[in-house]
Amino acid sequence: MRSESPSLRKLITQLQSLPGIGYKSARRLAFYIIKLPISKVEELSAALVDAKRNLKLCSICFNLSDSDPCFICNDYSRDRTILCVVEQPQDIITVERTGEFKGLYHVLQGALSPMDGIGPDNLKMKELINRLVNSFFKEIILATDPNVEGEATAIYLMKLLKPLNFKVTRIAQGLSVGSDLEYADEVSLSIAFKDRLEW
Repeated sequence: MRSESPSLRKLITQLQSLPGIGYKSARRLAFYIIKLPISKVEELSAALVDAKRNLKLCSICFNLSDSDPCFICNDYSRDRTILCVVEQPQDIITVERTGEFKGLYHVLQGALSPMDGIGPDNLKMKELINRLVNSFFKEIILATDPNVEGEATAIYLMKLLKPLNFKVTRIAQGLSVGSDLEYADEVSLSIAFKDRLEW
C-alpha cells in the first residue's frame, strides 16, 4: 500500500508518464516541485500550457516554432545552399550548439522503423523531395542518429537523393553507434560534421 496522499500520487503518476522517468525520478521531481514557491510552480505550469498552445511545426522545415516559417527558415544570413536532414526538432538544438552548421534544416519527424510500423509515408520524406525541386541547395547532409533506424533512414534517403544530382554527405561516425544525436556532446558532433563523408 502506498503512503502518498492522493494529490502527491497524482503528481507522481503524471511525471512518471513522461519518457525516461521512472517512479523514483518522478517522486524526486514531485517533492522538488512541492518545495518550490507557488509562483514558480505557476510559472512552470504556464510555460507548459504556453508551449503546448503556441508551438507548431514550421511549414517549410517541420521544426517546432512559435512562428511559421520558423526563425531559422526566416534567417537570411544562413547558408541557403546546404540542408541538414535530422530526425527530430530536438536534434536541431543539438546541432546548433556546436556552432559548426550555418545552413538550413529539414526535420523528418522520426526514422524508418518497420518493426514499429514507421515507413517512408509516415515521415516528412515527400516534403523533403518537394522542397528540393527547383531549390538552390548544393549539399544535403544526412544527420540521422547513428543507430539501426537512423542508418536505415540515411541509406533510404541517399538512394532517393542521389538521382537528383545533389552532393549527399553523412555525418562522420565519431558518434557512438546506437546512440541518439540528441545526447551527443558538442565536441563529438562538431567533429562528425567536419569529417562528414560523401555518399
